[in-house]
Amino acid sequence: MIKINKYKLRFSVASILLFCILFFASCDNARIFEQNQNIPETGWINNNVLIFNVEIKDPATAANFFINVRNADGYPYNNLYLFVKTEFPNKKTSIDTLECILADEKGKWLGSGIGDLYDNQIPFKRNVRFPLPGVYKFEIQHGMRSDNIPFIMDVGLRIEKAE
Repeated sequence: MIKINKYKLRFSVASILLFCILFFASCDNARIFEQNQNIPETGWINNNVLIFNVEIKDPATAANFFINVRNADGYPYNNLYLFVKTEFPNKKTSIDTLECILADEKGKWLGSGIGDLYDNQIPFKRNVRFPLPGVYKFEIQHGMRSDNIPFIMDVGLRIEKAE
């Protein structure tokens, strides 16, 4: 019978976990900002606007924008329309409409998935430079015809350095 020192085992497990955390955290050097917000199980109501505040210190850095969408298999559409409002530090605003394609024409979900959940990272804007340093406010609202859409689980914003 092999005798294992429980203190060595705990140290080894803790060391491996710490290594994994540091490794995966360092692999995403391109990320400037990323945050996802949960949508209630009752559905995403049209007037539920998701707000993301992003502080930009270096406006000279070119960036790519993505919208993160997690949907469940029961989502009844193959796409999702979003209105994305950007408020600049000088209080000027711009509004964009984005169509997120979540399934192909045969109904097969396009995102990566585990079980009945599918994650999509939808390109929104490429190689954009922020005009000013400061806090940018992004508001995301769904633009579907139904006031309450089911089976959208999370929606988020990712901004990363452009290559």
